[in-house]
Amino acid sequence: MDLQTLTYLVVGATFALYIGIAIWSRAATTGEFYIAGKGVNPVANGMATGADWMSAASFISMAGLIAFLGYGGSVYLMGWTGGYVLLAMLLAPYLRKYGKFTVPEFIGDRYYSQTARAVAVICLIFISFTYVAGQMRGVGIVFSRFLEVDLLTGLIIGMGVVFVYAVLGGMKGITYTQVAQYVVLITAYIIPAIFISFQITGNPIPQLGLGSTISGTDVYLFDRLDQVVTDLGFNEYTAGGKSAIDIFAITAALMVGTAGLPHVIVRFFTVPRVRDARSSAGWALFFIALLYTVAPAVGAMARYNLTATAWPGGVATAEGAMSIEDRPDWMKRWEQTGLIRFEDKNGDGLIQYYNEASPSGQALAAQHGWAGNELRVDNDIMVLANPEIAGLPNWVIALVAAGGIAAALSTAAGLLLVISSAISHDLLKSMIARNITEKQELMAGRTAAAVAILIAGYLGYNPPGFVAEVVAFAFGLAASSLFPAIMMGIFSKTVNREGAIAGMIAGLAFTMGYILYFKGIFITPLAANIPENWLFGISPEGIGFVGMIINFAVAYGVSKVTAPPPARIQELIESIRSPRGAGAAIDH
Repeated sequence: MDLQTLTYLVVGATFALYIGIAIWSRAATTGEFYIAGKGVNPVANGMATGADWMSAASFISMAGLIAFLGYGGSVYLMGWTGGYVLLAMLLAPYLRKYGKFTVPEFIGDRYYSQTARAVAVICLIFISFTYVAGQMRGVGIVFSRFLEVDLLTGLIIGMGVVFVYAVLGGMKGITYTQVAQYVVLITAYIIPAIFISFQITGNPIPQLGLGSTISGTDVYLFDRLDQVVTDLGFNEYTAGGKSAIDIFAITAALMVGTAGLPHVIVRFFTVPRVRDARSSAGWALFFIALLYTVAPAVGAMARYNLTATAWPGGVATAEGAMSIEDRPDWMKRWEQTGLIRFEDKNGDGLIQYYNEASPSGQALAAQHGWAGNELRVDNDIMVLANPEIAGLPNWVIALVAAGGIAAALSTAAGLLLVISSAISHDLLKSMIARNITEKQELMAGRTAAAVAILIAGYLGYNPPGFVAEVVAFAFGLAASSLFPAIMMGIFSKTVNREGAIAGMIAGLAFTMGYILYFKGIFITPLAANIPENWLFGISPEGIGFVGMIINFAVAYGVSKVTAPPPARIQELIESIRSPRGAGAAIDH
């Protein structure tokens, strides 16, 4: 069976499964739409959280970044994994004990202010739309390649699927859909990794294959990879490409941003009891680790396959040149997406791939009469293209397509539901039209989700960067806005509404302004995104850490010069932190 037919069958079968689950678990009440009626088993919730968490950034883009950044890409592994531990230990059980539907609802009650709640909604919308842009880009990339359609058509198809099971099923439908999506995406990630690890090193365990020698030689994979990339003028794969301060800032921003992500936090409201929230956090960490421990091997082996084995004779052929006529079929297929492209600048009939920005790359150009690097490869295709580059069976390639779609759609659905609940529950029901019925609120939530899907599709078609890069911006916004407000709301009795509001606004404004200044989402960037222009040498991906510090400082400073929280609020904080009666606290 040919690859396209097989891909249609595999992807179509997974879609039928997702939509069937959504119809079976259709939300009938606002409780089921927002938090699945608080009846999800901890293991299932852990699996759903894993799918919600391992978005297109984790499945598609993270290994691609590791493939091209090498050691420097480890910040994403450290930040996202460490952040989940932070969320599970410091925030999730306390927020679940409080028992409200949404993060803005908690902030509004804790800081006894509808204004604080509205500011939290604004922060949440900024975070979620930035995040969902990356997911919809992932959807478009997968569809454009494996269904052989253009990016816009792929996005429209993906938006339609998300609309059916997110708008129809709500959180109840999404939760059980995400359980199925987790099974699909983890299978699709690990099976090709096993194949490729065995193919390159003879070791079928990718985590061990990463540190093994290449089959038939006594040369270690990392040593060979370092040699291959440096021969073409690139930095050593195992060398760090970022400054220490930027690595620290990005890791910290991703960690605390993780703990402030509303679509992950809301997962812990779907289980029956507080101890179930802790249990589901543990299960989720286990399910997440299955992918995150494999990702470094996937990235390194993808770079090795692209650079050392994809070219006829390897990079030794004309020091990194490939005949245009002899380019492999996988490259021709991916060229249709526009995500891999070449330009024969000097008309010699060859495709040159080297780092023209380095002295050794320039020496290659001078020696061979090249006019510049002629190949451009999008980071986000590496995981999806790797099985094709490695020549794996068609059924494995089709499975990867289904996994990539599952990863992108699972997180997109969770984010869209968070946006819809913020608009329908936190703004409409709680602030604008308090007398609407539950049926009207449910309809408003579904309408808001539908509108959000349209906006998300536009952002996915016009993203400000790679999938993981865009997602990192969302984490920075969460780190600088919601995370400090939640932390201080749980662990500080002195921070008041004025402080929380001022802190969220200051943190969000600074971080968003910095990102816009260098990346120009919707606008032309005002400055070149280069280390020489960064504040303290911190990139836009890591600036959320500075925004978080600003948020904390402003909140405590303003709280010192304004009235302290009322006694009832201080008692509320104490009751949230107290373990006594945790199993039944505020579950009614």
